[in-house]
Amino acid sequence: MIERTARELIRSRYAVALTGAGFSTESGIPDFRGPSGIWSKNPEAERMAYISYEHFLENPKSWWEERLTGPSLLGDLERAMPNPGHYALADLEKIGILKSVITQNIDGLHEKGGTENIVEYHGSILKLRCAVCSARFHRDEFDLAKLMRDNLLPPHCPECGSIMKTDVVLFGEPIPSDVVRKSLEKVQKCDLMLICGTSAVVYPFANLPRMARQRKLESFAMPETGPYSGKGSPDVIIIEINADPTPLTKEGLSDYLIQGKTGEILPKILEEVKKLKK
Repeated sequence: MIERTARELIRSRYAVALTGAGFSTESGIPDFRGPSGIWSKNPEAERMAYISYEHFLENPKSWWEERLTGPSLLGDLERAMPNPGHYALADLEKIGILKSVITQNIDGLHEKGGTENIVEYHGSILKLRCAVCSARFHRDEFDLAKLMRDNLLPPHCPECGSIMKTDVVLFGEPIPSDVVRKSLEKVQKCDLMLICGTSAVVYPFANLPRMARQRKLESFAMPETGPYSGKGSPDVIIIEINADPTPLTKEGLSDYLIQGKTGEILPKILEEVKKLKK
């Protein structure tokens, strides 16, 4: 399976990778829904997550104060480091095979690992985003602790002056339109998709491999010509690299599953790609 994947990657014209929480657990970051996941062990934390966006809209100052004084459920993400899987994807990009990574993860580890063409579908904990114009800034550009001490929360956008929030997409918050557009562009163009470390049950992210397989973008009112056109789109090979089968496996939407840890399998695929390209 590893050799087969390497050969298909080399033959591909536009390969993309979709990554989920299982990718980052190997960097010590807990997932949410797994047996030892944050919400599995703390249902109250899940309940609070579902009302967080409403809280932000009603009282952004209070929302920010809670973010800056409360504990982080995911630990200190700024200290988390990429694992071999992150570096393998970055290397596949460097040699021109992987064109993009679309990730559910908010930890910024793909960027730290060296991948350049990234779509952070659910945002990044390391960035702030304007609630109106969607301009993004690294959180280090704001002295959030000083703003709280001076009673100046919430932070305001340097571009338009509107209120900022973390870039992380909250429950009930729409996926930013630029993220939707970029994701659809890549899904429409890809002829090979690696599904890495995602359970494929969180929507709308879980729709991306289905759209790649079916090339059905009618629900998004895409034109018959132009950058989102389904006409002339290549067939797609979908390969899962996951610890366990997913709905994609069970529904026959993926071509095959390589079962195991992404941090172990992806470096082997990279090694095989390099060997075959010699």
